[in-house]
Amino acid sequence: MGEMRYKPIGVFDSGVGGLTVVKALMELLPSESFVYLGDTANLPYGEKSAEMVRQYAFHNAQFLQEFDIKVMVVACNTASSVALEELQENFDFPVLGVIEPAAREAVRVSRSQQIGVIGTKRTIRSEMYTHKIHELSPQARVIGKACPLFVPLIEEGFLHHEATMLVAKEYLSPLANDIDTLILGCTHYPLIRDTIQSVLPHVTIVDSATSTARELRQLLLERDWLSDQLSPKRQFFATDITEHLHGLARMILPDVPSLIFEEVRLASTPVV
Repeated sequence: MGEMRYKPIGVFDSGVGGLTVVKALMELLPSESFVYLGDTANLPYGEKSAEMVRQYAFHNAQFLQEFDIKVMVVACNTASSVALEELQENFDFPVLGVIEPAAREAVRVSRSQQIGVIGTKRTIRSEMYTHKIHELSPQARVIGKACPLFVPLIEEGFLHHEATMLVAKEYLSPLANDIDTLILGCTHYPLIRDTIQSVLPHVTIVDSATSTARELRQLLLERDWLSDQLSPKRQFFATDITEHLHGLARMILPDVPSLIFEEVRLASTPVV
C-alpha cells in the first residue's frame, strides 16, 4: 500500500483545457505526481462520433497505463459522457470523470434547481449531465446548450477577444432568465469564465475541475493512497505540439516552471 501512494495520477483531455483540472488537482493535492496527455492531434472531440471518441479515449488510457498510474482522471467532458463506463470496466485502476462531480455540485448550490449546462455538441447530445442531475434531483430543470465555437476560439488564444464576447452573448443571453446555476461542461471553458460571467452576471457558475479534485482526494484518502512526496514529478505530453499550446499551458499553470510538452504518437489500431 505504501508503494501505491507514490504512483502518479494520469489525466487526459482532448487538448490543453484539461490543464484546468490539473491545476485544481495540484492545488488540492500538492504532493501528488501527475502525467498529463492532451490529444491535440484529434481536437476537438465534441465534433466527432461517439465511436471515434471512444477509440481516442482508449488509446489515451493505454498510453497513461504505461506510467503505472494509480488513478486516471478523464478531464474531457466529451470522453466522460461517452466512454467513462467502458474505461472503468477495462482498466484495473480507478477511473474518474468530471460529469458526476459537477452535477452534484450544481444540485447543491442551485436555489431553484434551474440548471444550465454548456458544452460541446457531443456532450450536450449525450444528455449525461441531465441524467446525473435528475438522479440527484428529479424535480430539477436542466437546459443544455452546445457552444461549439468556444473551444477553437480558446485554442487560438482568443481569451479576451471581442469575437469571443460576441459568440458568448449569442450562445448564452437566451439562458439569462431561465437558470440560476451554470455548469461549464468543457475543461476549456474556465479559461473564458470571466466572459461567461459577464454575460450571465446573476448566475452561479460551477467548474467541474474543483468538484473533481475534491472527489479524487476523498478516494485517495479512503484507499490510503495519498502521497506525501516533497518533490512530486509532473510530466506533460501532447499528440501534436500546436502553435498556441505552450502559451495557453503557461497561462493555466504559471507556477509550473518546467512546463514543457513532449510530443507522442498514439496507437491508431481500432479498439475491439
